[in-house]
Amino acid sequence: MKKKILIIDDDQDILDITNFLFEQKGYEVIASLNTDILSELFQITPDVILLDDWLDGTSGHEACKILKAAEATKHIPVIMFSAVMQIEKVAEDCLADGFVKKPFDIDTLVEVIERHLTGTYK
Repeated sequence: MKKKILIIDDDQDILDITNFLFEQKGYEVIASLNTDILSELFQITPDVILLDDWLDGTSGHEACKILKAAEATKHIPVIMFSAVMQIEKVAEDCLADGFVKKPFDIDTLVEVIERHLTGTYK
């Protein structure tokens, strides 16, 4: 069974690139332009969430806090993915499992996601 990655970003080009990248690596990808998809989390059952911080209507770090506070979703790795200047601090404050700064290096992005999918993160 393929590992599943949920990607939430408000930039369609980023969604297209990351969707293509991870599908080529053999993962199932669900991509969304907003956090509304989180209401379907139990049907989606992602193995990892790649979450932009700047989203329409809500911030990714607020969504991450909610996910990490809920017993049913706190185990899902959340990787913050943003051009925010202090993304490391933002990720730490919302209890994210990791972060990737935009603009991103493709190899770094893949490495971070794969470490969390395999449980080999530090």
